[in-house]
Amino acid sequence: MKTCIVLCLIAFVVAVVGRPGGQYTDRYDNINLDEILGNRRLLVPYIHCVLDEGRCTPDGRELKSHIKEALENDCAKCTENQRNGSRRVISYLINHEQEYWNKLAAKYDPTGKYSKKYENEYRAAQG
Repeated sequence: MKTCIVLCLIAFVVAVVGRPGGQYTDRYDNINLDEILGNRRLLVPYIHCVLDEGRCTPDGRELKSHIKEALENDCAKCTENQRNGSRRVISYLINHEQEYWNKLAAKYDPTGKYSKKYENEYRAAQG
């Protein structure tokens, strides 16, 4: 599985809405991830949304409805931009927002089936 917890973090990348052709919508593929990851005031509300700890934007609500599916099917319906963006977000959270990463992993991957692999992969990439 290449994209653990992918869509819980991809809220920053895309609002996940099914479309013909079997992919999630690409409407939000060009979101500026650097701006979101570099500004906790923007980042934290998205995390709170997917953790059910805060209010959600419409795209955040849509995202939450597809997280489990994307996690279980290796983000098969994601666009290439969504896959790349989700990798960046996962790596950022693992290396810079460990507390939130742990909460997200506990909620969406309670057995650790996916999250441990990503922690090993992305921590190794940093060192």
